[in-house]
Amino acid sequence: MLDLAIDGAACGHPILGRVDATLRPGDRICLLGPSGIGKTTLINAIAGLDPRVPAAMIRLAPGTRIGYLFQEHRLLPWRTVRQNLAMVGASPAEISRLLAEVGLPQAADLLPDQLSLGMARRAALARALAIKPDLLLLDEPFASLDADRANELRRLIRQLLDAHPGMAMLCVTHEPRDAQELGAGVWRMDAAGFAAGA
Repeated sequence: MLDLAIDGAACGHPILGRVDATLRPGDRICLLGPSGIGKTTLINAIAGLDPRVPAAMIRLAPGTRIGYLFQEHRLLPWRTVRQNLAMVGASPAEISRLLAEVGLPQAADLLPDQLSLGMARRAALARALAIKPDLLLLDEPFASLDADRANELRRLIRQLLDAHPGMAMLCVTHEPRDAQELGAGVWRMDAAGFAAGA
């Protein structure tokens, strides 16, 4: 599904160093490392959001669909939750199903600023799932949530992955417990470099 052969120095991201890894359908991977080490830079490159990283260094299987849950929810503030999902192609029936899956069946007609942070993050997760991704990218999905809300979101993501066993996940985090609770393998980034499967 995804093969990485990134030379950070060659593409203007020396912080990345050398990144060699493979992600297969159904893999659940947590990318662990301290703040400022390049985790978000890497996940943005995988999503195709960094033009400095050439496609030859990030080989995606043809037709791979990527859903991305950013650190900020990035919902359009002047659109309701329903409208935000419709804008990525979700049908009315799909919107109802997705919002039920993420525990927001009553929030369809609310604006983002009427949602709590945890609700907004779940709405953004529904939007990421609306494109029926083969690869789900999560950038610090539990950041700024209180412990109860973070636990709820971990359980939800685990349930969604169980319901879609072919969907791969790459989750950026600095918390080892996220890998334990999501049943994920681990990639590590630190001052010594990148290590897959460590």
